[in-house]
Order: sequence, then structure tokens, then C-alpha cells
Amino acid sequence: MDREVKENYQVVIQAKDMAGQMGGLSGTTTVSITLSDVNDSPPRFANRKKPFLPAVKNTRDMSTDTQSVMNLLSCIDSFRVTALESTEIQGAIGRIKADDPDVGRNAEMEYSIVGGHDIFNIITDQTTQEGVIIIKKALDYESKRDYEFRVEVKNTYLDARFIHGLQFKDYATVKVTVEDVDESPVFTRNPYIIEVHEDTAAGSFVGVVSARDPDADNKPVKYSIDRHTDLERLFNIDSVNGTITTLKALDREMSKWHNISVVATEINNPRQTTRVPVFIKVLDVNDNAPEFAMSYDTFVCENVKAGQLIQTISAVDTDEPLVGHKFVFSISATNPNFTIVDREDNTANILTRRGGFSRREMSMYFLPVVISDNDYPIQSSTSTLIVRVCACDSRGNMQTCNPEVLPFSDGLTTGALVAILLCVIILLMIVVLFAALRRQRKKEPLIISKEDVRDNVVSYNDEGGGEEDTQAFDIGTLRNPEVMDANKLRRDIIPEMLFPFRRTSPIKDNTDVRDFINGRLQENDSDPTAPPYDSLATYAYEGSGSLAESLSSLESAATEGDHDYDYLSNWGPQFKKLAEMYIGKSPDRET
Repeated sequence: MDREVKENYQVVIQAKDMAGQMGGLSGTTTVSITLSDVNDSPPRFANRKKPFLPAVKNTRDMSTDTQSVMNLLSCIDSFRVTALESTEIQGAIGRIKADDPDVGRNAEMEYSIVGGHDIFNIITDQTTQEGVIIIKKALDYESKRDYEFRVEVKNTYLDARFIHGLQFKDYATVKVTVEDVDESPVFTRNPYIIEVHEDTAAGSFVGVVSARDPDADNKPVKYSIDRHTDLERLFNIDSVNGTITTLKALDREMSKWHNISVVATEINNPRQTTRVPVFIKVLDVNDNAPEFAMSYDTFVCENVKAGQLIQTISAVDTDEPLVGHKFVFSISATNPNFTIVDREDNTANILTRRGGFSRREMSMYFLPVVISDNDYPIQSSTSTLIVRVCACDSRGNMQTCNPEVLPFSDGLTTGALVAILLCVIILLMIVVLFAALRRQRKKEPLIISKEDVRDNVVSYNDEGGGEEDTQAFDIGTLRNPEVMDANKLRRDIIPEMLFPFRRTSPIKDNTDVRDFINGRLQENDSDPTAPPYDSLATYAYEGSGSLAESLSSLESAATEGDHDYDYLSNWGPQFKKLAEMYIGKSPDRET
């Protein structure tokens, strides 16, 4: 039986009694038979025709002719796969499938490339039992476009009962065709390292970068510098041939390296760009002179002897020669006080040429020292060493370096006279300035006084009281002079001295307003409690003799019937409205 042909069978079984004689009874049942699978079918690639072989019981019984026919029918199928040259490494480019009519473990297969391959590899997908072709190295359409290799498939589990006479494996040929992809330009080097001297003038040649289009069309490219990597705009590049030049002079002491990025772009397809780092090393040129390594605080004792060491100096140079620094120290001219001895180790000693220095004669000496290097071209500089004359003890320890106070001589020098004259002029200017300030303080305006008059102005917006809300003037007193207190003092200030005084008697009725104001002015002028500055006084006395007398409701009669308001019509057009209101309410008119 062959499970691959038919897997399930149903058999009907009948049972009869009476030994199957007539008249006997019978019963039937159905038996379902399922064939279990064995690995008796080898894997075969698609469209493979199964070879016809004579039935044999043993491989030893197989004739030579039969074996030849089997090898002849085991022809190899072909699979064609296309792959883009831009496919990443370990990327899949295609799948192939072999058929195995067995099921389960008997149908598990394994794929491999016969003899291996340096570009491609094949792995087995355990879920679908397919062979997945992947690449191990990058493809290049311009280098090679077609590949061909042989793939083998076989079962991972073999049954020893059925392996005789059959090969449980199969072969196929895989042909891979590489398709072209528009690629970005490729530089000949990555990265570029270029050297240039720091004394190179602007517009000088630095180096050349080169890139090409790897595609078969070999399209032209153009070059540019990413300005984010060249913020100071020190370099420029020719967009056609990739020549890099300087836009400014370079200084190694400012920056030893310059790292820029050059971008190559296809002219026909600006989206295809490639960038490469360019490291520019600035070579040193002896363009800086040596100078003192530090600021020296040098002193010489008054009791020093000739030939005594007072200072050891050294130098530094920002340049970096290949053979190292070698400095030479000297004094520009013959100096009667000091001399210099070069120790030939980039240091030098400063020695005294005489003894007995005096602070009275000179408290400070300036010693020019010439420092030269040994590079080409030779650079030299002159640095000044300041030597102070100080008082020292017997061991040479400094005590003080201040110049001594010299006694006065018989006559004053010109410098002393000038100093004295300047002091006198400064004192006179101070006296004049002090007097001007005092005069200005006496005439101080009201607006800058300590107590502004505006502080005494109070706004009353209440119908009730308010006269006691302020510490300034009592407005009610001015309105009613009859009730003025004879000895009531002003509340805006506290007088330093209190003198008894008398106020004039209230002004009689029918007194002219001008006389009233003049009287008030005289009272304020003669008031000993008045402040020493101007103040504001308000006079609101209405005078007397009004025909209407007082309009206050406090002095009105209890009833309104006794009044005759006809006289209001004689007051003029200003009181017309008031006359209409009151005359209309007259009892006589109502009746």
C-alpha cells in the first residue's frame, strides 16, 4: 500500500450465524483503516518527474543499466533569481522549494550549496520548508552581473528500511542576475589626510580629492565643502576637479588640525551624494620668537657683591621644531651693572657686575635680554627684566624695597615746587566748591524741600465732617471767623518756642473782603509760629450783607408756609429754574 496514493480505507465486515446457511441472521460493521507515513519518498524540486524503476528487493539485484537510467533521469532543475546590487549583506534575494509527499518529520528537508559559495548562501525556513538564498558579500553590477551555483536538498531523517536503491536528495541549479541601481559617488580614499605649511598664503594649493560614479553610465560629479565643518571659511574647493585651496592664511599656533567634510554630488541626480572627511594638518613654520617663560620678580640687595647670582631665567616658544628648542640668551648692549651667562640648557643666569647698589641713586633697573632660537629662519625677541634695589639682611633676605625718604636739601627742586603748587590749587578749588554748595542750599526751591506744600492740600468729598481729618489747616475756621479761637495754634508744625500772642478781633459785619484778606495776611506775617518756608493759606470768607441772608437749612423756619419766594424772580436768569420750583409751591398760588 502507498499512503501517498491513498491514505484512508473503509472495510465493511459481515457476520452470519448458522454457518452462513439460509435462514440465518447476520450483522455488519465498518472498519476505517488509516495508513501511517514512512519516509519512503525522497524530496524532489518542482516539476521533477519521478523516474520509473523496476521493483527490486535488494540493491545488489539492481543491474548496471538500471543505475544508469536513474542517474540520467536525475536531471537538475533550474531556478532564476534577480537581485538588486544595493541589497544589504545577509539580505534575502529569493526562495526555492522542493516537494516531499511525506508528512511530519519525514518531510523535513535541509538545503545547502554544493561546494559552498563566496557570495551566496542558503538557509532553510523550518516553517515553510523553503530554501532562502542570502548574500554574504555586496553585489556589484559593474563587476559581475550573472552568478550560477548548485543547490542540494535532502531529508534530515532517513528510514533505513527504505534507503536502499533510492537517493533521498535532489539537486537544482540557481541562476542569479544582478540588476543595476543608481549608486552614490565613491571617493578614491576615505578619509583624506593632507599636510600644508602654516605660512601658506591665501589662495594656495592644499590638496585634491577625487570621486567617481560607480554606475556604468559614469555620470559626472561636482564637489563642495560642508560649511558647517568650516565655519571660519578657511578653505575652498573647485566644484569640477576637487582641488582644495586656502581662503585665508593658516596659523598652526591657533589650530594644528582642520577637519572638513567634502561632498560629492551627481550632476544629473542631486539626491545621490557622498561625503568624505578631509583632515588637514598644519605644519609648523618658525614664525614666532621666543620670550620669557614667566613674569620674573627680580631684586638686588644694596650690599650685594660683584658676580653674585640674582636670577635664573628661561624661555618658551610656541613653535615646535623637529629637533627641539635651543635658545640663546644675551644682553643687547654692555651693561655696567649686570651680566648674563648662558647655561646652554635653555636657561641663563643674571649676575651682578659690581657691588654696592643704592636705592637713593636708583630704586629700579631695566635690563633688556635678547632671546634667539636655532630654527630657520632664526627668530629673536627682546624682553625686559625689571630689577629692584632692596634692603637685605646679612644673609641676603629681602627686607624692604621702598625708596628711602631723603632729607630736604638747601633748595627745593623744580619737581617739589610743582607738587606744592598743585596742592595749593586743589585746596583752593575745594574751598570754592564748598562755598558754592552752601549758597545753593540756602536758596533751595520749594519743590525740593523736605516737606512739600502739596502734602497740606486735602480733598474733602464727604458731606459730613472732615475738618479734623487733617493735621494741616482748619478750613471751617476760615469760613466762620466769628467762632475762631483766640489762642488756637496751627497744627501743621510743632513750634520750637511758644510765644503768647493775641489775634485781632473778628471783623465786623459789612467789612470789605479786601480788608478781611489784608488782615489775615498781617496775622500770618506776624505769627511767630509760622514755618521758615512759604505756605499756602486759603481764605473763603463770603462777607456780609447778602439780601438772601443765609441759605442754610439749619436756620430755616419749621414750616414753609410763612415764606414768600417771589423775590427769586428778581435774581436774574441764573436763578430762573430755582424761582420756578419755589414759586410754584407758594400757598397763595395753589389756592
